[in-house]
Amino acid sequence: MFRNILVPTDGSALSRKAVKKAVALAKLSGAKVTGFHVAPAYKFNVYADYIPPDFILPKEYEAKAKKIAAKHLEAVKKECAAAGVSCAVYSVCSDFAADAIIKAAKKYKCDLVAMASHGRSGLSKLLIGSETQKVLAGIKIPVLVLR
Repeated sequence: MFRNILVPTDGSALSRKAVKKAVALAKLSGAKVTGFHVAPAYKFNVYADYIPPDFILPKEYEAKAKKIAAKHLEAVKKECAAAGVSCAVYSVCSDFAADAIIKAAKKYKCDLVAMASHGRSGLSKLLIGSETQKVLAGIKIPVLVLR
């Protein structure tokens, strides 16, 4: 059925539930899981002569982002190990999470994306947008949306 399931995670409770469901599906179909985390890109916030007190250098930011990604992706690896499912994990920094997810699905030759959705509707959906909606609109492989 499926051979490689991409599972984006942000570490939230909803995302952890999606990981569990995706791993269960991978076990049933004999697929492997590709865990994926998108961290926000580094922002250089220095204004004229003012340097904010929380300013960090790009290398410091990269180290923090990698540490956070490793924490979230470790949960994916543990879930896969417990289920006996093969797993690989990756992370990137990008301000466009949906685009990064779509590129990762192509790069890692995934044939399904299983991701969580907050299920927003109405004005909040219009104003906030939905990374899941953006992935659905921009990808050519199936997307399993878990709420």
